[in-house]
Amino acid sequence: MRKVVVPTDFSKNAFNALKYACQLFKYTRCDIFILHAYADEVYRQNQEVKRSLLDELKDKTYQKSERELKKIIKDINEYSPNPRHKIKAISAFGTLTDEVNDLINLENADMVVMGTRGETNDRTITFGSNTIQVLKYVQCPVLAIPENYKYHPPKELLFPSDYLVPYKRRELKLICELTGSFRSTIHMLYIDANKKLSLRQEDNMTFLKECLYKANLFFETSDEKDKTIAITKYIVHKEIDLLVMVNSRHSHLEQMLHQSTIEKIGLHIKIPFLVLQNLFR
Repeated sequence: MRKVVVPTDFSKNAFNALKYACQLFKYTRCDIFILHAYADEVYRQNQEVKRSLLDELKDKTYQKSERELKKIIKDINEYSPNPRHKIKAISAFGTLTDEVNDLINLENADMVVMGTRGETNDRTITFGSNTIQVLKYVQCPVLAIPENYKYHPPKELLFPSDYLVPYKRRELKLICELTGSFRSTIHMLYIDANKKLSLRQEDNMTFLKECLYKANLFFETSDEKDKTIAITKYIVHKEIDLLVMVNSRHSHLEQMLHQSTIEKIGLHIKIPFLVLQNLFR
């Protein structure tokens, strides 16, 4: 049984992410929680409204959210009528990151799936502000789906690693099960001019091999100085379907999520992007 949280702002991009989640777990018993957090929406409308009318505005926004969620459930059941899936809709008055984390903890969820951009769909950026907040701060793996990405099985995965991060077994098990289902290949990419690994790195590599035993593993090395460029080149040359990275303090992921870095090198990720959280749960 998998438990998947899919945040929505009722945009086309959010619904596309929901479709991807349904296809990815097509043959898996799965609880899918469609979550709309509407606190920011209320406060944005309430800039010129008296506090006495706040409760009325909250209720109207809640009723609108419930109507939209019912429509999404109807549409997704038409797109993917799957008896293995139990779909639940939740309207929550709170910030997106807080409500996602609360739901993850309550349901012990395995993954969050969402679009890379939301309702505003600013094409000058790779990730919308809500997506960045979720990628950086939620407590379980997050899978971000690019705009208009059409689902096909994730057969080729790129997993850049310096083999210094002590990965969490639960998250690696999730990847192992997914790649086993699709008979996928994981390209483990070590980006460093110094190809000699320390004993700690060797031990972490062995741990990865043990945890990802269902996938075809390839360990490769790049001496490219700019890690982001190395990753981008690899995605293009190897026709990668899914990029996997780890979120840890001062990690390369933080650099990639910084807008100026993305604009500087022109990295606009066109494939699903899975972020593992280096956090205890």
